[in-house]
Amino acid sequence: MNRPATIEDVALAAGVSRQTVSNVLNSPAIVREQTRERVQAAIQRLGYAPHASARRLRTRRSSTIGIHLDPYAGGISGVVLDRFVHALTEHAGERGLRVTLYAARSPEEEIRKMADLRDGGDIDGVVITGTFHGDPRTTWLIERGVPFVSFGRPWGVDDVADPAHLWVDVDGAAGTAAATRHALATAGPRVAFLGWPEGSGTGDDRERGWRESLPAGAEAVRLVCEENVARARGVVSEALASQTIDALVCVSDSLAVGAHLAAVAAGCPSLPIVGFDNTPAAEALGLSSVEQLPERVATGALDLLMGDAGAVSLRSPTPGRAHVLVEPRLIVR
Repeated sequence: MNRPATIEDVALAAGVSRQTVSNVLNSPAIVREQTRERVQAAIQRLGYAPHASARRLRTRRSSTIGIHLDPYAGGISGVVLDRFVHALTEHAGERGLRVTLYAARSPEEEIRKMADLRDGGDIDGVVITGTFHGDPRTTWLIERGVPFVSFGRPWGVDDVADPAHLWVDVDGAAGTAAATRHALATAGPRVAFLGWPEGSGTGDDRERGWRESLPAGAEAVRLVCEENVARARGVVSEALASQTIDALVCVSDSLAVGAHLAAVAAGCPSLPIVGFDNTPAAEALGLSSVEQLPERVATGALDLLMGDAGAVSLRSPTPGRAHVLVEPRLIVR
């Protein structure tokens, strides 16, 4: 076939009516599974691509999801969200969706941007990132019935059995647990942890994986530092001067880089240090790190947002089906 496939071509190939093909594309839930699979197979075989503008006119949907683009702040770990946004855009396109990026410097400004996009009919749903305790964005979205999923859990009392909304996240505790077990097996019993100040949901979760992996009775050496390479270097320098540390598990690659600089200055450049995020900086320095797999996070977010209907729609956060928890991978160097 030298021309692009049409909906009529798909109908003929699948042995169904044109309306049935349209139903599969726009309201798949009303089509019997066997028929739907036959039509979808024909679509894939012929390479049929529905015309997005015509579909928006028929369904009154934009087939577009919005996502906040964080302001550029430099640093080491920002590459993770960049990879996530790139993967989300790529995988959304494969599902017939577009992604609209919007910038905002505060949760309040982000709410205003989401309101403008929703009121203008420019988006069907939203993906938000960087959730935190008492996040006003999730409250606003829930109250207005806007379909959304968050990269980051709700941080409620029980986000799994009683979720406040749909969410996808990386199992930070599993990542640091793997890092700690590896350090215990290869370096020695005194595996310290360099984390952020208490109160960060993500940081506390990663600390939990380290703490629960320590042998019974082992001393839990916890160092604290904000997300800053120079400060991490100072904190670790003081610790190495006053106590024995066999290995160090860090809450981020930024802190791991600072810890590595401290170890080199202290004359122990081979001190095993494990970061979190697997950024190019960690790779360049030969540091082990926990890989977040943002591509899997993006796929999970789209699966939740689209559900079984195959289109962005409002779904209740049913326990067991409201979240995707991606297990990260330890990269040993």
